[in-house]
Amino acid sequence: MKVLVIGDTHIPNRAKWLPKKIDDFLFSKRFDFIMCTGDLTDRKVLDYLKKLSDRVVVVSGNMDHLPFPEQQTLKVENLRFGIIHGHQVYPRGDVSQLREIAFELGVDVLIHGHTHSADIYFEDVLLLNPGSATGVWSGGRASLIPSFMVLNVERNNLDVELFELKEGELRVTRRSFEL
Repeated sequence: MKVLVIGDTHIPNRAKWLPKKIDDFLFSKRFDFIMCTGDLTDRKVLDYLKKLSDRVVVVSGNMDHLPFPEQQTLKVENLRFGIIHGHQVYPRGDVSQLREIAFELGVDVLIHGHTHSADIYFEDVLLLNPGSATGVWSGGRASLIPSFMVLNVERNNLDVELFELKEGELRVTRRSFEL
């Protein structure tokens, strides 16, 4: 199964739209699932995601005024995923708190955002942060690099592709996990 992991767009408050290279890439694909970490801030972003997949799972970010749940869990193939925005954790992106949330939810993978910096962390549980798809600033140490992830899930195997828009080009980092 092919899963798009995206979030923290902050459209139209901090960005007008996705960078063209990201928009073109996403619109040229079809995804089995989309997992969104929230802070869309506008329904038009949700409508856009629904054009990319029939199954869109979104959680509420601290800047969202749309009626999304605070957290979600779902199973993809043999893996259990949890999704939160990440504003529940202070300081932002604190690994020990994120791991604790993952264990409380009983998941193999916790998808989170809020930091606006992409990250892949694995110790007992896999923590994935797609960063900000628009690369906008946050209240913390944002990378300011537009980014998102594509996951390929097959049974207990997970291939993670982290896409970052650097110097006008989409660059990909790949990591594989058996969970």
